[in-house]
Amino acid sequence: MDTFKAPPGHDFGPQRGAPFAVGRVAALSPLGLPCNAPPGGVLSAVDLKAGRILWQSPVGTTEDLAPLSFAFPWGTPLVNGVLVTGGGLVFTGAMDAYLRAFEARTGRELWLGRLPVPGVANPMTYLWRGEQYIVIAAGGHSEVGTSIGDSVVAFRLARAGEARSLWSRTIDRPGGRFYGRAALLALVLVLLAGLLLRRRRRDAR
Repeated sequence: MDTFKAPPGHDFGPQRGAPFAVGRVAALSPLGLPCNAPPGGVLSAVDLKAGRILWQSPVGTTEDLAPLSFAFPWGTPLVNGVLVTGGGLVFTGAMDAYLRAFEARTGRELWLGRLPVPGVANPMTYLWRGEQYIVIAAGGHSEVGTSIGDSVVAFRLARAGEARSLWSRTIDRPGGRFYGRAALLALVLVLLAGLLLRRRRRDAR
């Protein structure tokens, strides 16, 4: 048992002192997408007194898992924890490279921030010089095939009257990189077509 080497992408843990082991592997298609039907992962709020689920919200898109960065809002496998604040917010990461904030009362997604790689970890919060920060370790997840890193990213709560940057409202959004690349490709094709047309007109003289 101690000499067994698990294949790449498999999590294997021998139970020392017992003839048992635990193995875990993500069931992914050849395209790298989860084999389970969507949603791949949901954030759930449970009323413990009534014994019922209050709401469920899919968390994550396929942007950092699917080819060409298609951002289908199907949710991703969730193995990280959540942070619940006194102000009624729930922060969590996912297998796509975003940290998200949900409204604890309704489950509505309120905000997201781009990470260098997926933040498969437990977020935390702290105060510094009178301002609140949310921080998460962004390291990715080797078993699911995400990009891997070693960053720790902190977001500061917005000050009064402070607006988000144009980049964060366009490119740093699910699907933003796909549409950005598509727009850049379209611009290049238009420029090439214009140059070709200009050359043909010049040769026709």
